[in-house]
Amino acid sequence: MAETSRRSTAVPSAATASRGSAYLLLLLVILLWGANWPVMKVGLNHIPPLWFAVARMAMGAITLFGVLALSGRLARPTRHDLPLLLSVGLLQMAGFLALVNFGLLHVDAGRSAILAYTTPLWVVPGAVLLLGERVTRLKLIGLLLGLAGVAVMFNPFGFDWTRSEVVLGNGLLMLAAIIWAGAILHIRRHVWHLSPLQLAPWQMLVALPPLLGLALWLEGDAPIRWSGELLMVLIYNGPIASAFCYWAAVTVTRALPAITTSLGFLGVPVVGVAVSALSLGESLTATLLAGFGLILAGLLFVNLADQRER
Repeated sequence: MAETSRRSTAVPSAATASRGSAYLLLLLVILLWGANWPVMKVGLNHIPPLWFAVARMAMGAITLFGVLALSGRLARPTRHDLPLLLSVGLLQMAGFLALVNFGLLHVDAGRSAILAYTTPLWVVPGAVLLLGERVTRLKLIGLLLGLAGVAVMFNPFGFDWTRSEVVLGNGLLMLAAIIWAGAILHIRRHVWHLSPLQLAPWQMLVALPPLLGLALWLEGDAPIRWSGELLMVLIYNGPIASAFCYWAAVTVTRALPAITTSLGFLGVPVVGVAVSALSLGESLTATLLAGFGLILAGLLFVNLADQRER
């Protein structure tokens, strides 16, 4: 979600955080978002993926509406922001979250974090084809490195191709990254009237009806095994991973140089892989590490190219 904060032209009047506080918030976002991958994996043992997405969006929206109301910064979106509400709400929030949750049912959390964070790679060809952006040398290097990493992870020895559900899970995660890229392409050209933080709960509200409809249709009679563990997972995903981390990401991007935040957020899949290996016992195979290294290098080049153009 951090990407949505980069094109704002209307920022809340609250004072910008000090650099020390911003670096602390950046570290917290990296750790909390990265650790959430295995947390989501655990949550899916108790709740179906679509109901999980509904709960996360509802809790995140309620939290952000409350915070903005208490701070006097709650505002209605204008009609100019309506297209962005729809694209981010339906693509980045509803579509991405639903696909990720389904993918996590069949794919290790660490691998899922890597595939989901290939999003910037898919922005490059989209920006060239749809926005007329030129491909610089750094972007081309980054795209080729990233695609090589994806090829390594999808090689015949990368996972069990005979298991259709595993193949489907990996495909859904890649589709989630591409859908998120579609929202980013819209964000790049949108002129903001409210800040990203002010729009976030409204975008979550837009995401709720399609998620709820799909949950009732596909998982209406699916059991939810309520427990203390599930409650902790939902609290982590709603108020913390959605509401707090979104606010923190917006705050960080206001206070720190763009290149610092762009590269800093690449730490999320790194933490995701590490925490998944430590907490869930997921193996760090040569294929996973090689693919991850190439994708991370590609993302670094793409982000560096983006910052040179700003």
